[in-house]
Amino acid sequence: MNWLNSEAFVLFDQHILWSDMIGNVLGLVGLALGWRRHLLTWPVQFASGLILFGAFYGHLAGSAGKQVIVMLVAVYGWWQWSRNRGRDGITPRFATWQERGAMIAAGAAGTVAVALLFKAYPSLSWDPWPDAYIFVGTLVAMYAQAKGMVEFWFAWLLVDAVGVPLNFANGYAFSGFVYVIYGALVLWGMRDWWLRSRRTVLEGAPA
Repeated sequence: MNWLNSEAFVLFDQHILWSDMIGNVLGLVGLALGWRRHLLTWPVQFASGLILFGAFYGHLAGSAGKQVIVMLVAVYGWWQWSRNRGRDGITPRFATWQERGAMIAAGAAGTVAVALLFKAYPSLSWDPWPDAYIFVGTLVAMYAQAKGMVEFWFAWLLVDAVGVPLNFANGYAFSGFVYVIYGALVLWGMRDWWLRSRRTVLEGAPA
């Protein structure tokens, strides 16, 4: 991982690392494949997580831990989509109110628990709350994606709202720039999944 953590170039006085650049480009590709409901979204997200783990390890514990979650849930997502996809890929759907409530509750409780862990062991994170928020929010977002829920796009927007300034503040400028592009892809992907899920409901409605 030494060459991956070396400097690729300087942009606007920000030192861009190879690992930061390659990992985030793969993340963008994975998100675009997720928008298209393609099964390859999961191995690409796994590769992105592996590279970014090497970039963040030892600097941002929450962001490094986030990449471990990315890799684990990528394996789970691959398994889920392989089992449940149709001829045209996975069918998007809205979460039930019970599922939404469970994800919100799990996200809130998980964020508090992880933040308290980081505060108990300060060497894990210099900023426990945003690190914990990113860590747990990523888990919730990718779980929702694995289940084919439209709400996973909303979850990613909430994670990015904290992740963008945190990456810029810690010198991961390329991550920050890429997350701006993520935001645009998320909005387009959200619209596509939203329309497809509504179309599925209408097609399944009784005549």
